[in-house]
Amino acid sequence: MTSAPQHFLCEQADGIARLRLNRPDRKNPLTFDSYAELRDWFRDLPYRDDVHAVVILPNGGNFSSGGDVHDIIGPLTRMGMKDLLAFTRMTGDLVKAMLGCQKPIIAGVDGVCAGAGAIMAMASDLRICTPAAKVAFLFNRVGLAGCDMGACAILPRLIGQGRAAELLYLGRSMSAEEGLNWGFFNKLSVDLDADCLDWAARIASGPTFANAMTKTMLAQEWSMSLEQAIEAEAQAQAICMQGNDFARAYEAFAAKRKPVFEGD
Repeated sequence: MTSAPQHFLCEQADGIARLRLNRPDRKNPLTFDSYAELRDWFRDLPYRDDVHAVVILPNGGNFSSGGDVHDIIGPLTRMGMKDLLAFTRMTGDLVKAMLGCQKPIIAGVDGVCAGAGAIMAMASDLRICTPAAKVAFLFNRVGLAGCDMGACAILPRLIGQGRAAELLYLGRSMSAEEGLNWGFFNKLSVDLDADCLDWAARIASGPTFANAMTKTMLAQEWSMSLEQAIEAEAQAQAICMQGNDFARAYEAFAAKRKPVFEGD
């Protein structure tokens, strides 16, 4: 068994891990410790067979206010270049771990979702929000560039270059309605936990090996030419065709029943 995290909440049932940052009195800011622990937790996921989907949920009406002003931003102003680079690489490693964890991630966004919190939502595979959600990539409002934790690479792919530039240059909040219209959010919800868990349950009960392959290809094909991507998908699909879930699906179809996937 994996030990319980110390710097965020994690509940697990039926193949679904539910994560919540746990400082609701301060809108759930990230600290040096929570960054590192989240990075390590997601890095371990490819080797775990007990988690098939991840849901990141708000706590106390907010998703996350980003890096803690007192616990992170203040100390950063006193660091030298070597330590600063170690920190920015660590935060980037969290995004890389989320992209490479082989488990679909659903972000349930309510209230404040800013800075590194917005990045965590961005790095998730699917995003559901409440009408009260406000997403802000506010790095320039603290004197920093918008190119943080992969924002300049990932955000334009979700909402387009011009809209990403607007959010990164102005540091303004994106409303739930804007995020839905722009393609950042997949769905607007009035029952966030239930809708996130419904999608997660549907994913977790599906062909989990094939889902992992889909997530891997979604990430890796960014840097491929079209010809390379088509060849990579041909190989990936051939691997999945050798899996038992493919045969189970065929047998269930022939018998006119719903397939029960086992992830192999």
